[in-house]
Amino acid sequence: MRVTFLGTGSALPNGKRFQTGLLLEHDRNCRTTDSGSDDGRSGPLLVDCGSGVVHALARTDVGYEGISTVLLTHHHLDHVSDLLVLLKARWLAGTDPLAVIGPPGTSELLDELLSVHEYLYDKVEITVREVEPGSFACSGFDVEAIETRHSMDCLAYRFEEGDSTFTFSGDSEAFDALGAFADGSDVLAHDCSFPDEIDVSNHPTPTQLGDSLAGRTIGQVLLTHLYPHTDGHHEEMLEAIQSHYEGDVKVARDGLCIEL
Repeated sequence: MRVTFLGTGSALPNGKRFQTGLLLEHDRNCRTTDSGSDDGRSGPLLVDCGSGVVHALARTDVGYEGISTVLLTHHHLDHVSDLLVLLKARWLAGTDPLAVIGPPGTSELLDELLSVHEYLYDKVEITVREVEPGSFACSGFDVEAIETRHSMDCLAYRFEEGDSTFTFSGDSEAFDALGAFADGSDVLAHDCSFPDEIDVSNHPTPTQLGDSLAGRTIGQVLLTHLYPHTDGHHEEMLEAIQSHYEGDVKVARDGLCIEL
């Protein structure tokens, strides 16, 4: 499995990071078939689609033309704002259709987005699937979902392919059940939006994240969903986490590509 961080930023742009988006690609040595995919597709998967993500996709070998499935963690603007951009770009490139999968309300979200530009209704072919916490197949990946602690319904996802496991927290406070959910993963990408001195809910501080991961076995933890408040504080954030959690922790960046 290959994971590319298309956007590691937040709802407050800073010119250095696009908003949230991840590209998951299959290991070429792992055989995948459409029969294992609830969206009828097996191929690269886009997880979340915030502002700038389609531009970042265009820099990859997959491109926006190569995405036929989008999996959403939740519906906040910084995770969905490029959906219409993606739809129109794929239509103009002649690469319909698109499957969009996400928590309850995803169908209504797509209807409302398309109502802004009604002409797209007849131009694009979209299938929508809503998922709950639990197990499902998506674009050839085996996926497990749990509910996070955020200001709206949000899901964290654990992706498995062969011997590789990647977990993405979505947006969430740090809590023990999410740490347990990620236990045993090769890589965990976790929301770490603010340094410790910021009093925040719905997102974790580094110390809270370190507490939630204490005693867990994870190959590498990568911090994402970084607000501008974290600029200049990365080292102290890493130290705060590692004062509670002994594993490998790094700050993710746009364009970072990891092989699992």
